[in-house]
Amino acid sequence: MSKELQVHIGDSLDVFGARAVEAWERMERGETVNEKHVSFATWETFVSVMTPKRLALLRHVHRAPARSIRALAQALGRDYRRVHDDVEALVHAGLLDRDAEGLRAEYDGFHAATRVAL
Repeated sequence: MSKELQVHIGDSLDVFGARAVEAWERMERGETVNEKHVSFATWETFVSVMTPKRLALLRHVHRAPARSIRALAQALGRDYRRVHDDVEALVHAGLLDRDAEGLRAEYDGFHAATRVAL
């Protein structure tokens, strides 16, 4: 089964709250709720995190989870410090998972819903 991450950009706190309440109500009805949502306040915040190099890093980790940042930097042929900074940004944003086993991106893609306020 394919897993897709839901990325929300520019949602208000009301929309965010409604999504959480809806998931809670589904759980109370006994439905399985197995989804992951990541929210960014603005389009600018999203594009500052999701750079082309970071997207390439996510694609690589999805195909081949990395045991360490050093191993990932070597596999990508990139400088350790830059890869470390990219990993930190992606982990902080909720787009990359890190634990004792290493680094993982356990979703097949992400759907980005965007609301850009003018």
